[in-house]
Order: sequence, then structure tokens, then C-alpha cells
Amino acid sequence: MIKAPVWHEPHMPTYLYLGGMSGVSSSMAVMARLTGNPRLARTARVAAAVGAATGAALLAAELGRPERFLNMLRVFKPTSPMSVGSWILAAQGGLSAAAATSDLTGVLPAAGDAALLATALTGPLTATYTAVLVADTAVPAWHEAYRELPFLFAGSAMAAAGGVAMLATPRAQAGPARAVAALGAAVETAAGTVMERRLAMAGRPYQEGRAGRLMGTARMLTAGGGLLAAVAGRSRVLTALSGLALTAGSLCTRFGVLEAGRASAADPAYTIVPQRERLDAAS
Repeated sequence: MIKAPVWHEPHMPTYLYLGGMSGVSSSMAVMARLTGNPRLARTARVAAAVGAATGAALLAAELGRPERFLNMLRVFKPTSPMSVGSWILAAQGGLSAAAATSDLTGVLPAAGDAALLATALTGPLTATYTAVLVADTAVPAWHEAYRELPFLFAGSAMAAAGGVAMLATPRAQAGPARAVAALGAAVETAAGTVMERRLAMAGRPYQEGRAGRLMGTARMLTAGGGLLAAVAGRSRVLTALSGLALTAGSLCTRFGVLEAGRASAADPAYTIVPQRERLDAAS
């Protein structure tokens, strides 16, 4: 009935993960800078820059020819999630790179701080715009989940960014990262549960087959990592386990969402049955 998504693994799900991690890392860096936690701020700055740069490289590779990404920056089309997303990613990449480079080299610290503060805007957008990009399609499992996907992706991004910061920051300075990770795990778990229950038939692809296994694994890793983050303050082993579980869980979520979309596009029932139900309800 509809054309299946042509996005490939591991490029697209990893890109979705890195974009989310970069966006929340920027927000975390801003908070750490304003609250006087320079060690966490540096970790988050570097994570944001690396995530944005690597994510942009994966997106360019997914497009087939790198110049296609630059072509999308020739115009700004507010009605196109792809156009808006390209500009958001470009801005996030440039600003986060400037903020991290300035902090690491000590060159132009005022300009670096200004770039960091600007990511207070681009960071949250980078963490969530991919959910809009995915939902703005005819793929049933994605389109029908347009209400919950932003929360699912935001929570997953918070869990990932918190996990990365926990792994790369001394425990004494990583308290805010643990809090972000635990909150993100709770938001992701709640959003995923609400999404699958509300979607009814359209939510089956998230529960069956390879997508179901990925989403189930993501839930276990994210919930477990979030619980560990809440109690891992004095334990190096628990901190490492929590950070790794949250990172793996966030990746599984992105792979699971992509696979669910493919499964729903491949089965005409997911397109036809909801349409008939809407027609019956309107008549």
C-alpha cells in the first residue's frame, strides 16, 4: 500500500541516537556552566560536539552523496521537517564545536560561552526534531505515534546524554548527569508504555518480531540503567553499568522504532484497517 522506508542500518538509527544525545548534552553543558560545574560542562560540551559531527556524517552517508546535505541548506522551508532539521543540525554542529574547541584550547572563552548559550535553543530542538521527522510520514507505526514519539525520543536522549556524562565525568561532579539520566529513563519508559497502549493495532509492530525484541530490550536496559543511576553515586561499578545500560537502551530504542516502521509499512493491514475504522466512526 505504501512505500517502505529506505533508511538503512546502522546509519539512520545511530544518527537518531547521536542527534538526541548531542542535543541534551548541550543543555546539560549550559546548566553545568551556569551552576559552576566546569568538569561536567566540559564533558557535556565535548559529547555534544562529537555527537553532532558524527551524526551529520552518518546523515550525509545515508543520503548517498555528501553534497546532498549541503544542498538542503540552500533554502529554508518551514513546512518541511527535513529542511528545518537540516538547519537545526547544522547550527547545533557549528555551535557545539565552537563551544567545545574554546573550552579545550582556552581560546576566545567569551565566544565559546556565547556559542554554548546559543545551544540552549538548538540543543532541545536537535533532541526532538527527529521525532517530528519520523512521524511526518505515511508509515503507520510512526505517523499514528506522533503524540508520543517526541517524548519517547526526548526521554531516550536524556538517558543517553546522562549515561555518557556519567561514564566520562568523575563521580563527585556527575550528580546532575545521574539525575538527568534517571529522569530520562522514566520519561522514555512512560512514553513507550502510553504509546503502545494508545495505538492499539497500530502499536503491534512495536511489540512483535524484531522490533518487539528491540523495544523490549530497550525497556529493560533503560529502566535498569535509570534505577542504577539513582543509586550509583558512590560506586564506580554501578556508575559504569548504568551508563552502559542507558547508552545501549537508547540505541535499541532507535533501532526498534525504525524496525517497527518497516514492519507496519510492509503489512497493508496497518494502513487499511485504521482507515476503515476512521470512516466507520465518521459515518
